[in-house]
Formats: sequence, structure tokens, C-alpha cells
Amino acid sequence: MKIMPRTGRLCAVLMTLCLLLPQSLWATDPARVAQQGAVDENPHWFAMVGDFFVARPLGLVLTAGGTALWLVSLPFTLMAGNAGDTADTLILGPGEQTFVRCLGCRQSGYTYADIEQREQREATAASD
Repeated sequence: MKIMPRTGRLCAVLMTLCLLLPQSLWATDPARVAQQGAVDENPHWFAMVGDFFVARPLGLVLTAGGTALWLVSLPFTLMAGNAGDTADTLILGPGEQTFVRCLGCRQSGYTYADIEQREQREATAASD
């Protein structure tokens, strides 16, 4: 009878992954975000807490799952010639949503303040 609880857990994990997989496939295209420019959002504290405790761990799991799925499909995607596109969709999309997006923001990318700080650092480095 110990098989039944394991099967139930496995089924629950599989259903969760099936529900979350389309989210990772619909992740924002990095090229499109770069064309749009900087992100200017001011999220509420509640959105930041929810992002930190729910969205970021799920994004980390989706990035790891996408990496595993990409490795499994790698022989087939190499034969088809689209391994890079597959990596962009399965690994970089969820990874960008997890690690590049500001806490509580809905779009990934850098804020205007980040861009200004980088320009100031580059100007300071150039003058030294």
C-alpha cells in the first residue's frame, strides 16, 4: 500500500508541471523587451512578497525543469537544427523571468534607474 501515496504525489507533481509548462513557454522574448526599452514599474509591497515567495521559486523550478527537458530533447533538436531556439524557450525565458525581472514587476528587463547607474559607472570608468 505504500505505492499509492507515492503515485498520488507523482501525479500531483506531474499535473503541476503540466499547468506551469505553458507559462514558461509564453515567457517574454528578450529581443522584444530590449526593443521596448527600460521597464518602469513601481510594484506594491504585496506583489513583491508574492513574487519572492511564489513566483521566484516556481521560476527556479521551471528553469531547472526546462534545462532537464532541453537535455533530453537535445539529440533531436540538434538533428533538426534548432537547439538554440529550444534553449531560448526552455531555459533562458524562465531564467530571465526568475533572475532579471525586478521584484514584483510583471515584465523582465532593467529599470531606468539601473540604466542610469550603469551609464554613470561607465562614464566614471572612462574618465579615470
